[in-house]
Amino acid sequence: MKSIPLYLGYEHDCDYLPGRRARMAYVSPRVALDPVLYTRLAASGFRRSGDLVYRPHCLDCSACIPVRIPVARFQPSRAQRRVAKLNADLRVVRKYDVFDERHYRLYMRYLESRHADGHMALSSPEDYIQFVGSDWGDTGLYEFLEGDELRAVAVVDHLSDGLSAVYTFYDPGVPRRSLGTQAVLWQIDEARRRGLPWVYLGFWISGCRKMAYKDAFRPFEVLREGGWTLWDGGGNAQV
Repeated sequence: MKSIPLYLGYEHDCDYLPGRRARMAYVSPRVALDPVLYTRLAASGFRRSGDLVYRPHCLDCSACIPVRIPVARFQPSRAQRRVAKLNADLRVVRKYDVFDERHYRLYMRYLESRHADGHMALSSPEDYIQFVGSDWGDTGLYEFLEGDELRAVAVVDHLSDGLSAVYTFYDPGVPRRSLGTQAVLWQIDEARRRGLPWVYLGFWISGCRKMAYKDAFRPFEVLREGGWTLWDGGGNAQV
């Protein structure tokens, strides 16, 4: 991949590790992004928020580790199989990254329940659609429906080599369904159906409660300086 200009954001308090400072490196907005280039960037540890593509570039911390699930290796645990069975009645329908009032209402309910103390809880409709969508990506907003009732929305970017889980929000009133887990399981199945090798889950931070769910989807690969390696829970082994 040819050199891509980056710029550094300002340092700020870390959202995940109390007492630490964070800083992001952003792909220059002058770069003409598309799904093919973003696939290469995702494989190099980048993520997106709206049209911004970034990765952590913190001075004294490297806790944020990019992770992806190798679809061919993944076998659901007993608990995950129970979740899939419990949610077998849900229909999944793709919508595109345009504003939908139902999605926005569910998004705000989810934030109020799970992240009421975060800045996203104050999101306007414009903030919401700018976060989930992008002008250059191939993004699907996948509705999980119980009858006509909207239970969850998984925001998924379609890459050349996989699916990228951008964000999932769901009905906090039905915790027994474990809808966050179901959304990831569905993306793994969908990637397998499409013949794609990876599901990118973003950054994993060992010991961070907000990121703990990613630890359940093993085996997964982590991106280190030497490339992607398979994580076995006690160390990592070269793939």
